[in-house]
Amino acid sequence: MLKDPNNQIFNSASVILPVINETVSLEKTVEIILADCDRDIREFVIVVCKKTTPESRGVCERLKKQYGERMKILEQTLPFLGGAMRDAFSFASGSHVLMMASDMETAPDEVKDFIAEAKKYPGMIVTGSRWIKGGGFQEYSPLKYLLNFIFQRFFSLLYRTELSDMTYGYRLFPAPLVKSIRWEELRHPFLFETIVKPLRLGVGVREIPSKWKARSEGGSQNTFLRNFEYFRIGIKTLFYSREQILI
Repeated sequence: MLKDPNNQIFNSASVILPVINETVSLEKTVEIILADCDRDIREFVIVVCKKTTPESRGVCERLKKQYGERMKILEQTLPFLGGAMRDAFSFASGSHVLMMASDMETAPDEVKDFIAEAKKYPGMIVTGSRWIKGGGFQEYSPLKYLLNFIFQRFFSLLYRTELSDMTYGYRLFPAPLVKSIRWEELRHPFLFETIVKPLRLGVGVREIPSKWKARSEGGSQNTFLRNFEYFRIGIKTLFYSREQILI
């Protein structure tokens, strides 16, 4: 059952970091977050899978030796990115859960801004936006930029929201919320699902500026054509009842 958001408080964050082939960027991500907001981080949930390279697993083990029990390594059971996040949602023990990348596409120096906002509005989702003032894209293809803009406008009108970036996977949630929702998606459309289902439940969302930068290490696990799968969950959720969304 979903708890009353008004009774939610921020105690600590569980940071979810899915890892496939990241090494240097993973280490930098952890270092920057701890340098900025050490006291507010309960744990890092590093999610690995069969595709995670030996080099990346080696970095994960070094981090665990360095930081001890704050560094949790989770072998995912559900497939793909959405599956990794869903496994981590169930595992996380902080009052809030931060969904981000381990490849520096989601700027780790912005984590402190997410936490500061969550402390003021602990019952709401804090989400990054690349489209508002202070945010932006670096090394993003013109075609993807245009299609992203059209998609955001279409679904913001459909859901009657002022949110400008509904597909960006950089979000801080109250943990009881993500543990109460019946998730469906396993691939990248899961990132979109994590905002449309809470919107249907009437959960408040705070947008803060975020700067996206193309990863400098490894390769993307998402193909261009797969982006069109986002429409399916967006349209389906629009017609769901509260009972269909909650566990």
